[in-house]
Amino acid sequence: MTSRQAKHLLLPTTVVGSYPQPDWLVDRDLLSKGVPRTRLHSLWRIPDEFLEQAQNDATILAIRDMERAGIDIITDGEVRRESYSNRFANSLDGIDDQNPAIVASKNGLETPIPRVVGKISRTHAVEVKDLEFLKANTDLPCKITLPGPFTLGKQAKDEYYRDDEAMVMDFAAAVNEEALALEAAGADFIQFDEPWLRQDPDAANRYAVKAINRALQGLTVPTVVHLCFGYAAVVKGQKPTGYSFLSGLSDSIAQQISIEAAQPKLDLGVLSDLAGKKIMLGVLDLGTNVVETPEQVAERIRAGLKYVRAENLIPAPDCGMKYMPREVAFGKLRALAQGASIVRGELS
Repeated sequence: MTSRQAKHLLLPTTVVGSYPQPDWLVDRDLLSKGVPRTRLHSLWRIPDEFLEQAQNDATILAIRDMERAGIDIITDGEVRRESYSNRFANSLDGIDDQNPAIVASKNGLETPIPRVVGKISRTHAVEVKDLEFLKANTDLPCKITLPGPFTLGKQAKDEYYRDDEAMVMDFAAAVNEEALALEAAGADFIQFDEPWLRQDPDAANRYAVKAINRALQGLTVPTVVHLCFGYAAVVKGQKPTGYSFLSGLSDSIAQQISIEAAQPKLDLGVLSDLAGKKIMLGVLDLGTNVVETPEQVAERIRAGLKYVRAENLIPAPDCGMKYMPREVAFGKLRALAQGASIVRGELS
């Protein structure tokens, strides 16, 4: 299937981004302890001289699993990343991740974060080789993901700008340069991950859409903004049933908005706030290792269709698939493809 066909397929399935990395590649116990913001080289089990080869092999495994499961628009599984954001964030000029700042959570968990010590700028490509490898190993439409500028700003300690908005706008310019390079390299879809939008809605209301639109500037391929409540493997307990910042994204120039809905049992009435956008709807609950049946997935898709036209609905998992056992992740993706096929048949 080509990207043109994917654009016209009813209920095309996709993934948010990540897929489980093999146990022989990463220390999954260490992975489960949090989401690193600085580089975490100790996560990798493979010596440096063999790491790229191992990551290539693991990426092919992820690609083949998504193909076998029947997913329509795939990623590289983000196999080369320690987290969704830290690899890109710490590649930028103006960031010091060798001498990190420390932030403590409400539970007292200390997390090293990069310090912003100079003007943020992108000096080299970070994910272009990843995309080229993905495209060389599949005929399916390819999506690549980047951390969004608002989230990048919230995950760093500013010791240079003294102005959050100015810092985030420079992050946006850096993200935009990378996104334009990814489009030139053949990306069919580009997604920005913005989980921090809901965690600081006041700041989000002031400048998040402005920053996202700057990061999207000049792109012509379909674009996605993803927001969520945090990984089920890391954020324990019941998630909220509504987003504190969602309707504001209707003013973004992104064509698609990605939200998780299955585990938090989201009130899908919020989708009416995003009229005119395509909705990438999470219909796989990643808070449990129980694999959904295709009919359960189909029912969640039907629930979304009460608020979103079929041509604007893109079924997907909730986020954080990398934390799941691989056989569970594969089973859930296969149920996703089969569930979408059931509903597609009902609509034809």
